[in-house]
Amino acid sequence: MSIRFERANSEIQRCVSDIIHNKMNDPRISPLLYISEVNVTADFRYCKVKVALDNDDESVLQEIIKVLEKSEGFIKKELASMVRMPYMPKFQFVIDKGTMATVRINEILKNLDIPKEDGEDDE
Repeated sequence: MSIRFERANSEIQRCVSDIIHNKMNDPRISPLLYISEVNVTADFRYCKVKVALDNDDESVLQEIIKVLEKSEGFIKKELASMVRMPYMPKFQFVIDKGTMATVRINEILKNLDIPKEDGEDDE
């Protein structure tokens, strides 16, 4: 991937996150929502936005994605005022399964009851 697309992806990620958290006044959007990755196509026509929550409740995330899809026009309008691009891309909001798996694994690891071996010090 070229530097141009990496810069575009990171800028779109920053701006969309700012729009969602600071400019959208929808109570259905959780403050724990974050944009984990953005991938814009080479022609800047389409953009895949991966979203994740800090908990593993997929039903809540599905509801948030529906809200974001309905708010796409607002997000595109706000993004157009923040960045200059050849085209405003069509957004596809998807659940970031990798982040959800990481959260689930961390929860499992926290709940493990591993006894300390002899000779280990409490630090």
